[in-house]
Amino acid sequence: MTTAPPLGEDRKPLRERKKQRTRQALVDAALDLFGSRGFGGVTLDELCEEVEVSKRTFFRYFGSKEDVAMAPLQDMWRAFLVELETAPADGRPLLELMQDTLLTALDQVADEAWAGRALVSYRLSQVTPSVNAQSLHFCETTMGSVLEVLHRRLDLPGDPRPALLGDIMVAAWRHAVAGWAATAGDPPGVPELATRFREAVACLPASLTLPATPRPEPG
Repeated sequence: MTTAPPLGEDRKPLRERKKQRTRQALVDAALDLFGSRGFGGVTLDELCEEVEVSKRTFFRYFGSKEDVAMAPLQDMWRAFLVELETAPADGRPLLELMQDTLLTALDQVADEAWAGRALVSYRLSQVTPSVNAQSLHFCETTMGSVLEVLHRRLDLPGDPRPALLGDIMVAAWRHAVAGWAATAGDPPGVPELATRFREAVACLPASLTLPATPRPEPG
C-alpha cells in the first residue's frame, strides 16, 4: 500500500513530519496485515515489529488495534470537525452546510492511497465485532462534538432537529460507503464515494415522506 504525505506536510516542522510519517507507517502496516491475515491474526507486537517501533510509541498515536484499523475513516471525520469550525454560516440549510463540509474534509484527507485504506477499514468493521463497536463509539462521540460546534457557532433551536439532522446525515454517509465498498473490481475512487454521498443526501427529504403503501395482492 503506497504511502503519500498528507497535503501540506512538507510545510510542517521536521519533528511533526517525522511523527506523521510514523503514524502513517503504522496505519499502512496495520491495514496490510489485517487485510491479509485478519484482525485477530495480528498481534500488537507483530505490528510494532513490522514498523520497527515500540509499543510505547504505538500508544502515542493510537489507543488500540481497533483505533489504527479505523484510522482512515476516523481521520476524515476529524477533518470534518475542523472544517465545521470555519464553514460559512450563510443561512443555507444546515444539511447542505454539513454535506459540503464533509465533502471538503474528504477531499483534504483523500491522498492517492486513501481509498484503498478506507476500503480495508470499512470491510474490517463489517466482519470484526470489536472494530465495529469501536467505530460506532467513535461516531457517537464525534456527533456529540459536531453538535457542540454547531450550537456554539449557529443560532439553533433547542429542539431535537439538529441532533436528528446529524444522525440522518451519518445514515446517508453509511449508505454511501456501503454501496461504494460493494463496487466490484478495483478499489473504487474517492469521486465515486462523493457522488454516492451526494445522491444519498438528496434522497433524504423524499425518504421522510415515503408512503407506506400496501403491497398489491397476487393476481
